[in-house]
Amino acid sequence: MATILEIEDLSVHFPIHIGTVRAVEDVSLNLEEGEVMGLVGESGCGKTTLGFSILRLLRPPGRIVKGRILYHGQDIVQMSEKEILSLRGRKIAMIFQDPLTSLNPLFRIDQQFIETLLTHEKGLHKRAAFTRAGNMLESLGISPERLLEYPHQMSGGMRQRIMIGMGLILSPDLLIADEPTTSLDVIVEAQFLDLLNDLRKQFNLTIILITHNLGNVAQLADRITVMYGGTIAEVGEANAIFDNPLHPYTQGLLSSIPNIKLDKPKLKTMPGSPPDLVNPPSGCVFHPRCPYAKDICKVQKPETFSKDGRLVSCWLYG
Repeated sequence: MATILEIEDLSVHFPIHIGTVRAVEDVSLNLEEGEVMGLVGESGCGKTTLGFSILRLLRPPGRIVKGRILYHGQDIVQMSEKEILSLRGRKIAMIFQDPLTSLNPLFRIDQQFIETLLTHEKGLHKRAAFTRAGNMLESLGISPERLLEYPHQMSGGMRQRIMIGMGLILSPDLLIADEPTTSLDVIVEAQFLDLLNDLRKQFNLTIILITHNLGNVAQLADRITVMYGGTIAEVGEANAIFDNPLHPYTQGLLSSIPNIKLDKPKLKTMPGSPPDLVNPPSGCVFHPRCPYAKDICKVQKPETFSKDGRLVSCWLYG
């Protein structure tokens, strides 16, 4: 498979009055065409910031301080504003976390689809854009007649499917889904994940699934990237990580999932809290919470080691 996206030594900082938030620090990963990459970790670990960085959607004072983001070999970091505008939506699309706040409440659904299409396809007639929007809704299981409604007239599941439709209407290569099931109940969530999987096959989509829900990752992802404290802890095939997690943080995440098969399930938790990214711990950012921390972990950042076909940033494997 061809590599569609390469991220090399990416760091994203947010200078604020009390210091600098190191939201993403020295992150490198690649994404192959047609695969689903699950990006997981606790809240505040840098997942969404990484997703926003790919599309240069960081809000001030956030900025990329170093690194490259290569889309088919082109560095997104160095693109002009005009070049990045032509990339967003057409080549790389994003499903945002809350569709109710992402959709404009003052415009009907058809107007929002038409605006997206006409922005990127200048010669397209409004009637043709309306027809394409209706066909997209129909493929998502929504009657085209609902194009004439407003976002508040639709359920959470419908709004989420509308967001998918707006992401797919220009046939992008890469779809970034940021916590796409947060506002959905479990039944609608299951339907949404099935729909996303079907669309992946239908459109040959490459997907980055940003989530803290490991059940969603298990259902969809081919590979998993585990983030902690703005850094990458472990990267590997999904089945391998679920069967035998290597990094102590990954082990902690998986052991904290309730298991209904146990007679007397005991929910495990990791001690401590995620690190302060203004003043992160020295050495390995996870060492204050790690049950296997060694002296070197407290003073030196771990290198990335290859183990059983995976990449893991931990001195246990050095």
